[in-house]
Amino acid sequence: MNETTFSKKSDTRSIKTTLLLVDDESNILSSLKRLFHPLGYHIHTATSGAEGLDLLARKPVDLIVSDMRMPEMDGAEFLEKAAKKWPDSMRILLTGYADLGSIIAAVNQGKIYRYISKPWQDHELTLAVQQALELKQLEDDKKQLETLTRRQNEKLTELNASLEAKVAARTSELRQTMEFLEEAHTSLKTQYTTSVKIFANLIELRESTIKESGSQSSAGHTRHVAEQARQLGVAMGVPEDELQDLLFAALLHDIGKIALPDTLLKHRYNEMNTTERKEFEKHPILGQAALVALEPLHAAADLIRAHREHVNGRGYPDQLRAEQIPLGARILAVVDDFNALLTGNFSQHRYTQQEARAFLLKERDHRYDAKIVDHFIKLLEADEQQTTMLAEQCLKLGALKNGMVLTRDLVTPSGVLLLAKGHQLNNELIHKIRQLEKTVDYDLLFYIYNHLA
Repeated sequence: MNETTFSKKSDTRSIKTTLLLVDDESNILSSLKRLFHPLGYHIHTATSGAEGLDLLARKPVDLIVSDMRMPEMDGAEFLEKAAKKWPDSMRILLTGYADLGSIIAAVNQGKIYRYISKPWQDHELTLAVQQALELKQLEDDKKQLETLTRRQNEKLTELNASLEAKVAARTSELRQTMEFLEEAHTSLKTQYTTSVKIFANLIELRESTIKESGSQSSAGHTRHVAEQARQLGVAMGVPEDELQDLLFAALLHDIGKIALPDTLLKHRYNEMNTTERKEFEKHPILGQAALVALEPLHAAADLIRAHREHVNGRGYPDQLRAEQIPLGARILAVVDDFNALLTGNFSQHRYTQQEARAFLLKERDHRYDAKIVDHFIKLLEADEQQTTMLAEQCLKLGALKNGMVLTRDLVTPSGVLLLAKGHQLNNELIHKIRQLEKTVDYDLLFYIYNHLA
């Protein structure tokens, strides 16, 4: 259902969406045009940075895809100039550079949404463009809401200044307006969080296709880690804004692995040789770099960089110790490793719940912060007690009713997230799910609270 809805939404927007493709090689431009033309985008091309800037000055562009290496003006300089004059255009960099420092410099200068290595994968590039345009639409919606707020507040100020007799009525109107805006802002935040979850799900799907048979599928792993990390943060008194950063970091903590070769990801860390480990240990840095262009995710990116550090200073990539490691990163390390132990992604031996807890306790003050381990063990014990008290029911589509609340994520057999845990069902959503089941060859299972049945 999510994929169908997303596709229809993208098709509708692509009618009015304009792309600018910049590369000094005509064959590359031809390949890009062949890739994007069937998707319905309006396409402009330029063979140099100067030509690209001239076109931007004459025509509106929603998204720019530029090569890094070009004569006279490289991609970083071109995107930097484009960002200053046309900040609303999204920017994607195609690069064949292997030097991470050059890539980060380009990201910072051009404020790009994402960089993609050449030669690109068609699906990866088209997906990146779709996601960038989705993010742009969210940002445009936010600006419209802010403009609406400003205009309504100005109007209310004028009315209150001239019509004292209607103060009470205008106050009520203001209250209603603010409630609407708060609801709209909450909806926008929810959409942003959902987008992050969908992207995290795509990361999982990529990794699950290359895992060796000895480890369990990673489908659902990230969402479970994120939920447990958030719960542990609440238990430890982490402030609300930092909890949001922790949730995003947990969802995207493996994003840096996208840049690693499939052959490397087939092996567990303890099975790698020295050269392979050195390459693998770059993924926290790559993960941070991938989020540089997204300001709301900067704090989460810092946690991603530090989540493989150990409190004894023997982690990577920066060998931080104890309090030098951000609290959110220390929390994420405990939760991520615990789940990896259970799924067999930590070592060839797939740990039981008790064995995994024993491992965490053994590594207190070595790998992990002792206080965090203790809080996590208490959280696991409380969850076990609650699970035995709550009556959960598994239903098929025909038994669903309006108002039921999911107790687990709704995931397809292939690992695609359809609805998140806690989502409340309604008649319209049930109808859409029914339409989905008519097009696939499997039945979905829905876990809900028994007392809502």
